[in-house]
Amino acid sequence: MYRRIRSWVLDEHEEIMFRSHPVLKKVENVRLLDRFSSKRSTGTLYLTATHLIFVDPDAKKETWILHMHISSVDKLPLSTQGSPLQVRCKTFLAVTFVIPKERDCHDIYTSLLQLSQPVHLEDLYCFHYTASNDDLDKRGGWDLYNPAAEYHRMGVPCEAWAPTTLNHNYEICDTYPQELYVPASAPTKVILSSSKFRSKGRFPVLSYLHKNQAALCRSSQPLSGFSARCEEDEQLLDCILRSNPNTSHMIVVDTRPKINAMANRAAGKGYENEAYYENIKFHFSGIENIHVMRASLAKQIETCQLVPPSMNGFISGVESSGWLKHVRSVLETAVFITSSMMEGVSVLVHCSDGWDRTAQTCALAQLLLDPYYRTIQGFQILIEKEWLAFGHKFTDRCGHIQGDPKEVSPIFTQFIDCVWQLQQILPSAFEFNERYLLVLHDHVFSCQFGTFIGNCQKDRVDLRLSERTYSLWGFIRSHVTEYRNPLYRRDSTTDVLRLTLCPQSVRFWRGMYNRFENGIHPREPLGDLLAATTEHTQSLTDQADYLTKRITWLKGELERRGRNASRKAADGLCDNRILDAAQQNEGKVESLGVLGMQEIEESLVSVGALPVTHEADSDVTSDKIAPDTNFINPSHLIHGGGKKLMNQLLSHQALRAVSPELASVALDWKTFRNVKECSCSTPFDHFSRKHHCWRCGEVFCTRCIDKKTALPGHLSQQPVPVCRPCYKDVTRSVSVDTP
Repeated sequence: MYRRIRSWVLDEHEEIMFRSHPVLKKVENVRLLDRFSSKRSTGTLYLTATHLIFVDPDAKKETWILHMHISSVDKLPLSTQGSPLQVRCKTFLAVTFVIPKERDCHDIYTSLLQLSQPVHLEDLYCFHYTASNDDLDKRGGWDLYNPAAEYHRMGVPCEAWAPTTLNHNYEICDTYPQELYVPASAPTKVILSSSKFRSKGRFPVLSYLHKNQAALCRSSQPLSGFSARCEEDEQLLDCILRSNPNTSHMIVVDTRPKINAMANRAAGKGYENEAYYENIKFHFSGIENIHVMRASLAKQIETCQLVPPSMNGFISGVESSGWLKHVRSVLETAVFITSSMMEGVSVLVHCSDGWDRTAQTCALAQLLLDPYYRTIQGFQILIEKEWLAFGHKFTDRCGHIQGDPKEVSPIFTQFIDCVWQLQQILPSAFEFNERYLLVLHDHVFSCQFGTFIGNCQKDRVDLRLSERTYSLWGFIRSHVTEYRNPLYRRDSTTDVLRLTLCPQSVRFWRGMYNRFENGIHPREPLGDLLAATTEHTQSLTDQADYLTKRITWLKGELERRGRNASRKAADGLCDNRILDAAQQNEGKVESLGVLGMQEIEESLVSVGALPVTHEADSDVTSDKIAPDTNFINPSHLIHGGGKKLMNQLLSHQALRAVSPELASVALDWKTFRNVKECSCSTPFDHFSRKHHCWRCGEVFCTRCIDKKTALPGHLSQQPVPVCRPCYKDVTRSVSVDTP
């Protein structure tokens, strides 16, 4: 596809490159409009096989738009300045370019339409992407989720729950995973019949088992119609009920509005008939369908991109969109499931097909129930289990390839929004920060990694994604320090998060939907400042531990040599010539200058009190300091000024030995304030993370601080972030010192 587009947008013999990216089209004198002011940026527009890039050399600003992030491209009416081209992205970036020539605008417009929505999965970015960083292993991250290990963590299998191999080759349900857990008392016939009675064959299975034996199960709607019933399905729910000995009833949560569930009866579907299911309570949550959510978010985004923006327009637009109301509805359902399970009651959750609202509410309930899922790795496993393994249709819902636009819906975006709401209510309960959620959201749409490609586990197995593409989890693992929440307190985190969702607790997420608007975000995000303070404290503490260890060693060495000197003095081994030399030079020691110390050392060497040293021996690291290296003999300096000189000489030589290690750690870190760009001229904005080099203390962008190494002045010797020049200096000095 790329070759075909290149053939008609670029002359046959013309070859243009931009930072090693082959350019399909280059247009100069393009204007980038700012909706907040009349200010115009003028620069060059580059179209590559993967990105649309706008470069403004005067402002030293580059705008990179990944083709897979583009949701729509529109040609606006011609103006006197040129042909406007509006690009809207799934990351909620909206830009308008004014291109001088209409033909150039049309070429870019038609190219973006094809590049942003490939026809085949094989054309997606992940199948062509190669990591520029050698530290990113292509196999890393694919082994993160092990179903057997995760269910074992919950205490499954057990007496009440057991694995089943009925879906080992996806025979019963091709949208379910191979590894399923069902009540141990459920016969095979019951399971098979229940699968035929449930939409898409998605029969009730175990999703999570709480330590109080309350089970969270999930399924799709029954094919009940107006009067149909399935006794085996009723038996399976009874088996789920009896697997929990602590209660006499269970709850079925239908996440749909009841009127929607009733309407599905006309299509032969619907919901469970209360007359047939004994000891079961039914609860309708009222979460709207994918079409309502799609329209709701579209209205909110339109509000966020008003031209010109106004307070009345924004407030009324957010309210009329209903997005925050829908977010609260999803959260309320998760809170209801959590409270029911904490009372010891098992819960079965379903919607229509069991892969949209069911995934949202089950995942959020487990996030509230289990602190493990609130860690960085645990959250990834939660997504693997509830979203990927249980068949959320990422390719259809995210519009990865050309297909039915009615299947596209922001279900996962809404889930990420709900998690962010929980972070704002309980900021110390989550190990990950806001940036983690944004990166996760963006890469679901980027198709740069194979993690979210396909509609179910079977699709990903058939595409051999673990062999052919990189995993997002491997990428996050290599940048994990960027995503840690400095407020997280593992010890103080309670097992279960109990929420009271008052209306004012649900907020508009400015960091997501207005992320790219300049001037409306804090100059220095609080989370970044706290993270920098935490890292600086960690660095200084590590160096203090190192110095404490060296001081302890030096103190012990002085005491040991003092005891040896006393014994030798008692034996009459003290040399008066040495004492005379020491007392004559004592005045020179007071300043502890380098020249004075050299003169004293030369005097002591001349009388045999100090061994001869060579220039090559003077550069000694702390790890190579031997007890008898370059130190005077304390047995010769035990009286008056001689003893004082001995102590000062020992301290001076020890300090000279560890000075390279002291210089390897920055004591002062440069403040983030007024740092507007990196040394590579990359400008900083609200979304981009600023990093400190732990060796020099300067501020760099993510691209310029991609190296880690252990610093000699740290006791732990753990690799820490350093800039590229410091990385070369440290590795060079280590290689020189290594024999």
